[in-house]
Amino acid sequence: MAIILGIDPGSRITGYGLINSVGNKLEYIDCGCIRTDKQQPMPERLHSIFTGLNEIIELHAPQQAAIEEVFMGRNPSSAIKLGQARGSAMVACLAHALSLEEYSARQVKQAVVGAGGADKTQVQHMVKAILGISDTLAEDAADALAVAICHANTRASLIKMAGAKSFSRRRLRR
Repeated sequence: MAIILGIDPGSRITGYGLINSVGNKLEYIDCGCIRTDKQQPMPERLHSIFTGLNEIIELHAPQQAAIEEVFMGRNPSSAIKLGQARGSAMVACLAHALSLEEYSARQVKQAVVGAGGADKTQVQHMVKAILGISDTLAEDAADALAVAICHANTRASLIKMAGAKSFSRRRLRR
């Protein structure tokens, strides 16, 4: 059993999603968005992201966290702001001694939808189906849940591979 915090960072909206990974079953816990005031200077916005995630971490006590990597678009200024928001979120996780993994948007889409080029509607639909959610999800919250699902699936695959290697080594020794 592991509670996983997924984070979709953004300088205006940072999505978060929490799931419980029990064996091969994923259970929805909570999700939402930390919204910053775009009129505020960037340092205050980064502080809002940091304190918002601190509150979520203290409330739900996740054991692991996963965050989406920076997507380099056409606007370097936006990429820098996204990187700063991401850094603020990462520091919040590390301040609570959470293990933290990073995933590209393509990896997240592949893990949730089965196609790295899936669109946001497909991701949101699959997140709701996987976690049994009937309510409408905010786009950033759904993306954060997708990051958490990606981490749970990746972790489960690595554990299976490690077990298979261990089993193979035991068979070879006989």
